[in-house]
Amino acid sequence: MRDTMTMRVSSIVKKDGKKLAYVTFEDIDRSAEGVIPVCKIMKSEGFTDEEIGLLEQYMKDNLEILKNMAADLNLLDALRK
Repeated sequence: MRDTMTMRVSSIVKKDGKKLAYVTFEDIDRSAEGVIPVCKIMKSEGFTDEEIGLLEQYMKDNLEILKNMAADLNLLDALRK
């Protein structure tokens, strides 16, 4: 049985003039990095194509929550702590 999967959301960044955030999914031996708001997995190690589809669907289904998480992060505040 796999350990619990963790998810991390980056702060909002600008790339090619567009705002986006990265969403990372990890467990003990697999990792995947997706990008919102396009809800696409860009890098994956150890996940099947079906699992990648499920992660992309998770990002779509929870897009507003993920956007809010990214918006709430402030890199400068984190560095001050």
